[in-house]
Amino acid sequence: MKTFLSTLLILTLPVIKQPAPDNLPMNRVQVIGSHNSYKKAIDPALFKLFQQKDSVSSSKIDYEHIGIADQLNMGLLNLEIDVYADVNGGRYAHPKGLDWVKNQPDFDPEGKMKEPGFKVFHIIDLDFRSHMLTFKDGLKQLRDWSLAHPDHNPIFITLEPKDGTPKNPASTQPEKFTPALFDALDKEMVDYLGKDQIITPDMVRGKYKTLEDAVLHDNWPTLKKARGKFIFVLDDHETKRDMYIAGHPSLKDRVVFANAVPGTPEAAMMIRNNPKDPEIPGLVKKGYIIRTRADGDTEQARANDKSDFIAACNSGAQIITTDYYLKSTHFKSDYVVNFETGNKYFRLNPLFAGKSSTSSVLVK
Repeated sequence: MKTFLSTLLILTLPVIKQPAPDNLPMNRVQVIGSHNSYKKAIDPALFKLFQQKDSVSSSKIDYEHIGIADQLNMGLLNLEIDVYADVNGGRYAHPKGLDWVKNQPDFDPEGKMKEPGFKVFHIIDLDFRSHMLTFKDGLKQLRDWSLAHPDHNPIFITLEPKDGTPKNPASTQPEKFTPALFDALDKEMVDYLGKDQIITPDMVRGKYKTLEDAVLHDNWPTLKKARGKFIFVLDDHETKRDMYIAGHPSLKDRVVFANAVPGTPEAAMMIRNNPKDPEIPGLVKKGYIIRTRADGDTEQARANDKSDFIAACNSGAQIITTDYYLKSTHFKSDYVVNFETGNKYFRLNPLFAGKSSTSSVLVK
């Protein structure tokens, strides 16, 4: 029944017939991208052990992604990167999962996890295999791909700083983020990706008094100015977000947009994981850029249920993330997320179809 309903609903989605004009503000598009984009599969033997101990939790992380450049080559326009701090290096170099099951393939043959700097992986000691073990290597991958494709549409990146205490006290303990570490994170992004490749809050704020003022006055860069660039949003809504904002009103001199609350000077990009959140369309129409999800924890894919994806499309949220731009190779399902017609991962935003800047859009 869910499959039939999803098929019926998807026929009601707006069909965009025209390409996006160069002068279109970048907040008036809708893109699809990946969630936990760096994630490789857990070694089968280790996964089986975890599955025996906790079948519910294991099912939620039973997915993987192709390489970052491969995703971008497909046309995906959102990535998600989890970062762990590792000032001295080596904190995550020998995950305990390697001891739980012997003779697993080496996950870091070049010893990159021993180097100081930010690391990228999913879950401490368990889900540690990654297409970008270090953040700087990931940034280099992005820059190399971008320079080879200089006219690419803006790529949105969700950046999640992770330092939560594991439930198991015997697990490796993460390093806590501090103001100095956030400064270092900004610096690493500028050093290895390049400030010329990044759309920053200062660029959007321009001459407006606050970043939010600029956003509410539609001061986002046009697609022409945003092409060849990346834009980052910090995935935290509590302590780490406030720490990142502190001392930087309207995110002055910061590299990343914060997941700030509407009505605050820093409000511009927001994360609303529930695609059925009734506030999303109103926020989008005001000028904010919203990131939501088509699926999570493999649930929708296992049920072949696209209702959340349909809701995400119709909400107008500019960024829709999925683990299934390709069908699962871990279980049988036909579930896959794309716009189906034209560019599968990029289209004009249906919520702005009546605006003068999108007057060429034809909608069914």
